[in-house]
Amino acid sequence: MRELSLNILDIVQNSISAGSPIITIKVHESTPKKSMLIEILDEGRGMSAEQVLSVTDPFFTTRTTRKVGMGVPLFKMAAEMTGGSFNINSQLGSGTGVKAEFYSEHIDMTPLGDINQTVAMLIRMNPNIDFVFERSLDEQSFTLDTRELRQILEGVPLDTPDVMAWITEFLEENDKELIGGA
Repeated sequence: MRELSLNILDIVQNSISAGSPIITIKVHESTPKKSMLIEILDEGRGMSAEQVLSVTDPFFTTRTTRKVGMGVPLFKMAAEMTGGSFNINSQLGSGTGVKAEFYSEHIDMTPLGDINQTVAMLIRMNPNIDFVFERSLDEQSFTLDTRELRQILEGVPLDTPDVMAWITEFLEENDKELIGGA
């Protein structure tokens, strides 16, 4: 994939399909380490040990609509091509965690892409699922947690245009402050 945000979108779609009521997406960048760590955590159905061993095989998928599943294998490959690492942990009934570390100065580093629009789109398209998005650069960070928004909004759906405009603006403003408009 051309952008890591598209890999994230694909993996989060797996979490949604697994029935997760909450999905956490973490993007942590370290300037001293010249690295980016991406984690996607869910509380879905989870996978058996056999499924975890097979999930990085592009010819393994739990979907019935097609015979291949490229999201996880491509994400793993993107991390490993930079000299980074990939790990997936899952337990039936407890959810799944995917973690990939990338070395950002490697020539094969895939750009992150528009992670803010990816997160906003996930919220818009899945208003009944809660999302926690954590973004950090070195010691600075921000978090968007839809559970907190739901409390403040007192029943106003997250996918209403005004709420979505606020979410998009919140993500963009905090991201600019975090990375200095880069």
